[in-house]
Amino acid sequence: MSYQNITASLSPEDIQEIKAAFATIQAKMPFLVTLSAEERRNLFKMGDKRLAFVNNSLIAAQSNRDILPASFDLDEFVRDYQLAANLTEVLIGLRQLTEQVDDTLMAVGSEAMGSSLTVYDYVKTAAKKTPGLKTIAEQLGERFKAIKSKGGTGIKVPLLKGYLGESQKTGKTS
Repeated sequence: MSYQNITASLSPEDIQEIKAAFATIQAKMPFLVTLSAEERRNLFKMGDKRLAFVNNSLIAAQSNRDILPASFDLDEFVRDYQLAANLTEVLIGLRQLTEQVDDTLMAVGSEAMGSSLTVYDYVKTAAKKTPGLKTIAEQLGERFKAIKSKGGTGIKVPLLKGYLGESQKTGKTS
């Protein structure tokens, strides 16, 4: 689905339900661990390319139990492999959701920033004639300078002649 203006909201109840869903997910996986950077560096990594190796090793172990030492826990190997496969499936879903939330946050943040710039433009113009708006215009201007100097808006200021894009002024889209 291509991006269009987002008109949505999340109620406090929605947020609580989402947080409860996170808690449910965590409760279903009490075995999750947090690794230090050092631990992550020292562990074998099983990515997509190594999945076939692990799968083939498991098949070989199951087909040839007699070549493995008695101390080798084949059942634990099977559990580890199955859990890794299941967690991979969960992770794919989480990454997709994270990407969608991140993209939506970026889009709606851009919309809010665009609206803020429009308000700032009107406040600056009205401050010349309306008592009490000069201080607000200066405050907004300082915040805008700070954001612009950090490069954090994601908005290309040269395209915002007077802080409005040409399509916003004329109503025309290209």
